[in-house]
Amino acid sequence: MSGITIYHNPRCGTSRNTLALIRNTGVEPEIVDYLLAPPTRETLLALAAQMATPVRHLLRVKEKLYGELQLANPALDDDALIDAMLAHPILINRPIVVTPLGTRLCRPSEAVLDILLLPQRAAFAKEDGEPVVDDRGERLAGC
Repeated sequence: MSGITIYHNPRCGTSRNTLALIRNTGVEPEIVDYLLAPPTRETLLALAAQMATPVRHLLRVKEKLYGELQLANPALDDDALIDAMLAHPILINRPIVVTPLGTRLCRPSEAVLDILLLPQRAAFAKEDGEPVVDDRGERLAGC
C-alpha cells in the first residue's frame, strides 16, 4: 500500500493529471472513483478537517447542479451541504489527495507535488501540453 489515496473522477482532466503526477513518482495510489463509490458523511467531514477547510470548499461550484440546488445559499449548514454531496457525488470537488504529508484539493493538479513523499522520476506535462516537471524531475518555476 502506497499510503496515498486519490478521490478521482476519470472524466476530469485535472484529476487525470494529478493521478499521473502521483504515478510519476513510481507509486500506485489507492484510487477511489467517488462517483461509483461515494465517500461517507464521516469521510467527507474527515477530509475537510484534514484540509482545515470548511465543508463548503468541498463543493464543485462550477457544476450545474450546484446552482440548481441553490447551494450558494449561506444559510445552508454543513449537514445540508454534505447531504447534497452524498445525494449527488458529482458535486464533490476533485481531485482530493491524501498522503502522509497531508490532504489537499489538487486544483491545479501540480498542487499534489507539495504533499508527495517521493520526487518525480521524469519530465511531466499536463494533457494540454503545459510542462510541470523538467527532465531532472524538478518542478518548473510558476508551477
